[in-house]
Amino acid sequence: MSPAVTVPSRGRRLLRRLRPRMLTGKLALLFFAITAAAFSVIYFYGVAQLESNLENQKQRDLRRVAGASSQTLEDVMGREIPSVQLDKLVRSVADSGDARVALLGVQRSGPTGPPQGLQFFAISDSTAERRVDINPGLAARAVRTGRITAATTGVPEAEVSQVAQPLYFRGRADWVALYSRSLDDVAESVALIRRQILAATAVALLVALLGGYLVARALARRVRRVEAGAKQVAAGHYIDPLPVTSEDELGQLSRTFNEMQEQLARVDRARKDFIATASHELRTPIFSLAGFVELLQDEELDEPTRDEFLQTMHEQVERLQKLAVDLLDLSRLDTGSVQISHDDVNLSALAKKIVAEFTPAVARHRTELDMNLPEDGVEARCDRERVAQIMRILLDNALRHTPEGTHVTVSAERHNGAAEFTVADAGPGLDSDAAAHAFDRFYTADVARGAGLGLAIARELAERMDGAVRLSSQVGGTEFTLELPVVSDDGAPADDRSASRPEPAPTA
Repeated sequence: MSPAVTVPSRGRRLLRRLRPRMLTGKLALLFFAITAAAFSVIYFYGVAQLESNLENQKQRDLRRVAGASSQTLEDVMGREIPSVQLDKLVRSVADSGDARVALLGVQRSGPTGPPQGLQFFAISDSTAERRVDINPGLAARAVRTGRITAATTGVPEAEVSQVAQPLYFRGRADWVALYSRSLDDVAESVALIRRQILAATAVALLVALLGGYLVARALARRVRRVEAGAKQVAAGHYIDPLPVTSEDELGQLSRTFNEMQEQLARVDRARKDFIATASHELRTPIFSLAGFVELLQDEELDEPTRDEFLQTMHEQVERLQKLAVDLLDLSRLDTGSVQISHDDVNLSALAKKIVAEFTPAVARHRTELDMNLPEDGVEARCDRERVAQIMRILLDNALRHTPEGTHVTVSAERHNGAAEFTVADAGPGLDSDAAAHAFDRFYTADVARGAGLGLAIARELAERMDGAVRLSSQVGGTEFTLELPVVSDDGAPADDRSASRPEPAPTA
């Protein structure tokens, strides 16, 4: 293989090996990179700006000094004064402005001719040593423009900030005062700041690397704790709740994990209870049927006994059919496959139809059944078939769990902004424990008369239609009331109770 192919490939493999895989290394490098980037911006941009600002400040100070001393120098123009006195005046101006000052004269071809050049008149320090700092072009530009000008001049081993101030005599710029200040102190200050920033950068990078590693290590430890717990739960082993040591995102994650584990534990218990109870409920009628079949095969039975056995077998088959339907309904509710429609339903008309279905059962039970249903009906927004299923469950419950001859009343009304269907019986009522668990799955006070699924199904179906099933029981009577949203004049639900009702609790 050619080097052109192998070298990049090896480089990529090396980068992959050097790339940190653990959270601690990634966060530590992230902290390091952020700190390095911040100090890089400070070093390459902030220091450059600082140097420029200091140089500009030097020029502004020189402009101020030039403006303040120009009148002093203009006062001696046109006067015959000794050069010694002129040098002394220039040095005085230089001392007061903390700058080097050079006084240059403008050479002209005639009294009114244009400027031809410049010549030294006086300088505040050694002319032989300092004339190299003079910028004749800057002075000439000040004379030509008639305005104060400034520039930074590079001289051997140094930089100088200079300002040229034209001096006027009888309306003509005949002199130029050149003010200079060395920028060595600026360079020294900037160099010092650069060294301090580099030292601070080194310390900050070390602290960021160490601090990022320690923070990442603490976070990774908490994440690994959740990870280990999740693996245990995934393997089917429930663990002690994880400690919640903070209110940050990881603390919320630990709290959510604990809640998830509790919910999974409840679901698992409900699943096991469901399987155990369903197995028991199915086994009882099956064993009963098997026993009666053996009796019918092996025994010589008279006709009345045979008819009694067949009637009992018929009841057990009905019980199996009802249990199978109830289990299927629960399975559909749990998987969310139950489709709910929202139609306008007349509860009075539907109740009359359902009561008619129970005419044989009412006759066998010798029940006195009264109907208190308004003729104009009670309109509700619901699913007709599901409401009919709930009505059958409530009527069947009233007939199945009360003594023969118990008085039962079926009523419908509009009450407190809701449509209500009520089945009330005059039976012995439920004790407090039975009333508290009436809607629990597989709970029944009379095992021989049901599997305890009907009321649980009724409640969940009602909640899916934004309704509810209420129980009111006392000695001498029990009432089950189905509450549903009513229909307003415009055909929509009159009140949105679903917005205020909490979501139904998840079931096993």
